Amino acid sequence: MPAMSKFDHSDIDGRLLQVLLAVFEEQSVTRAAARLDVTQSAVSHLLDKLRDIVGDPLFVKSGRGIVATARAEALAAHARVLLDGLRSFAAAGNFDPANFDGTVTIAANDLQRDLLLPLLLRTARVRAPGLSLRVVPSGVPSAEMLRDGHCQLVITPRPPEAGDVLQKRLFEDRYWVYFDAGQRSAPHGLGEYLASEHCSVHYEARRTLDIDEWIAAQGHRRRLAVTVPGFSGIGPFLRGSTRLATLPGLLRASLLRGLAVAPPPFDCPPMPMYMVWHLRHQADPMHQWLRQELQAVVAPALAAAELRPATPKAA
Repeated sequence: MPAMSKFDHSDIDGRLLQVLLAVFEEQSVTRAAARLDVTQSAVSHLLDKLRDIVGDPLFVKSGRGIVATARAEALAAHARVLLDGLRSFAAAGNFDPANFDGTVTIAANDLQRDLLLPLLLRTARVRAPGLSLRVVPSGVPSAEMLRDGHCQLVITPRPPEAGDVLQKRLFEDRYWVYFDAGQRSAPHGLGEYLASEHCSVHYEARRTLDIDEWIAAQGHRRRLAVTVPGFSGIGPFLRGSTRLATLPGLLRASLLRGLAVAPPPFDCPPMPMYMVWHLRHQADPMHQWLRQELQAVVAPALAAAELRPATPKAA
């Protein structure tokens, strides 16, 4: 372990914390430098300074890349909280988007990412030209993603259940059965639907979509010919086949454009979509502005997809 130097805790500033987090999350000095828009030598210099302060190598070589030490992993969790505090300190009082210069991280899977976030970035940067958006996959979101600062917002149909996590419903979608009209017709009745091969999405092992869990709970048994880790992988397995996929209707305007759709041969619940955030951001002026910006793009995003927004219910 490197010897401690003359540095102490008062030498730690927001830039050092940003460098630590960037290298930790990117697992690369090169990518961290690009993310922070600085040179690799600047990142290396600041890392060396932080190593001297904490007395730990922080990152070590592993194959062709680097991995964080246990100390760096623990420090990264603290750094996220401290950076949140610094942002709140800077934004105390009136928040002016025109003066904001920073990165916001939003977790979303491919459906909500493609539907909402390009429009969010375009409209938000009209008032906040210094805003950068980092999008990470949400998979099956957990409260820990928000607690440890992995992201500031999650957009998901499955809000994690936790007392320190807040949510607001953005819209509702309905499910449709997708198929290649050049290979087959819509399934006629439940029997033909269940006899067909199906495609679906598993974000994690043994964790199916809500609609798949609901169908199974009704006692219906389908043969899943293929599962993929995101909606973007469904189309290639439907096109040129007789398979079916029961998925959100919003996909027919984007990732599954060109495929035929038919209503499911049973009544099924709608798919809600929520934005989710941690309690510590509830009164943060910047975060309040971000949530308002996201809510404002929902209706035009759905209109652009030629779908009418459902009336949101109270969160």
